[in-house]
Amino acid sequence: METFDVVVIGAGPGGYPAAIRAAQLGASVAIVEKEQLGGTCLNWGCIPTKTLIAAADMLVRIQHAAAFGITVQGVSADYAAMIGHKDKVVAQLRDGIKQLLAANGIKQFASVASFQDRNTIALGDGTRLGAGKVIIATGSTSAMPGFLPRHERVVESRGFLAINSLPRTLLVLGGGFIGCELACMAASLGARVTIVELLDDILLLLDPDVRREVRGRMEKNLGIRVLAGKPLEQIAAASSGVRGHFGDEVLEADLLLCAVGRKPVTDGLNLENAGLKTNERGFIEADEYCRTRVPTLFAIGDVTGKIQLAHYATAQGIAAAENAVRQKPRRHDTIVPNVLFTSPEVGVVGLSEDDAKTQNRAVKTGKFRFAGLGKGLASGETTGFVKWIADAETDQLLGAAAVGPHATELIAEATTAIRAELTARELGRTIHAHPTFGEAWMEAAHVVHGECVHVPPKRRNF
Repeated sequence: METFDVVVIGAGPGGYPAAIRAAQLGASVAIVEKEQLGGTCLNWGCIPTKTLIAAADMLVRIQHAAAFGITVQGVSADYAAMIGHKDKVVAQLRDGIKQLLAANGIKQFASVASFQDRNTIALGDGTRLGAGKVIIATGSTSAMPGFLPRHERVVESRGFLAINSLPRTLLVLGGGFIGCELACMAASLGARVTIVELLDDILLLLDPDVRREVRGRMEKNLGIRVLAGKPLEQIAAASSGVRGHFGDEVLEADLLLCAVGRKPVTDGLNLENAGLKTNERGFIEADEYCRTRVPTLFAIGDVTGKIQLAHYATAQGIAAAENAVRQKPRRHDTIVPNVLFTSPEVGVVGLSEDDAKTQNRAVKTGKFRFAGLGKGLASGETTGFVKWIADAETDQLLGAAAVGPHATELIAEATTAIRAELTARELGRTIHAHPTFGEAWMEAAHVVHGECVHVPPKRRNF
């Protein structure tokens, strides 16, 4: 039996960075992955969807090239070719992870893993690995409710990304981030899309003004139909398509995409052999140091039931590796940006206005629309805005939102500012290059204090 200082179970965006960081600190490391290096994010999530979304965005821009004086004729989309491109991107990145692990001297095992005891990992082929510390990074998988028929016309996100032809009509069950992203991609490529959400609206985690901006553009620009506030019932699937009832209305489509959430992957780990168990929701509880109740076991990423984002898993993984190898523990960061690749894009971080109301906190806000930017007009990208949420007394920046062009990139500046505990005045006085989209943050910071020179003054009542 080979023995390692650290064994990592799962090679997703949390697991493989954890393995590399532990090796950088001088530990002997093994990593076990039962499917593909990169996990869900690389193979069936973040990267595949964003590759297809990039293709769809390019098509949309070409279709609107006439506004720039450019004439394009005969443009069309080859979805099968897009899928092929997506697969090449995934394979290249997956190979890159394999090489990085090897370069750091990490022993790789392609197998299922389970606990024989807290310091022994059993692999599917009978191999046993001794482990001083174990980092559990098994992630999550798409939830498929029992009321859905099991049929090839009913798929979750992983199954949707595997098909080579785009359905003419698509029914999306669930108006969260995954459902809305894939709905926008499909609609941009010409599919007729209907989203059904049980709750009162789609994207309920976003502030109302951000949510209205996104939904309005999805409906007006992409023709996506949004139905909310009722369940989809009497769902049936056949070789000809799917159908369901939304109240009194019958909905039909070529394909149903289920995007109602994700559940942790813990089956087969035999956690009880290591003295560990999941909570009532099926997650492995871990503290801010990624420690579980068992001193030698750490848990990171989606399996912990915290924020289910790849970059958060990476931050947790690096902290877990450092805490497993070093004596002095370190908390993982908790200021986590969230990005949504809908049309338009969304980026949020920190406290929202709704959060502030819930906490009875006094805040002030500053909003600036991209239509007021020279770069926005020059680029033909004027949809949306950026917004700061600042403490009303201290002026400290507590939260931010961006909706519109490049919002998923722009949120990085806001994240840095909030983490650095900057004030709105400090951010506003920071010189931003012109003409850029980033200027919007500076302008919005000035709006917080009513000092923005590019916003008309409020009318005074005499």
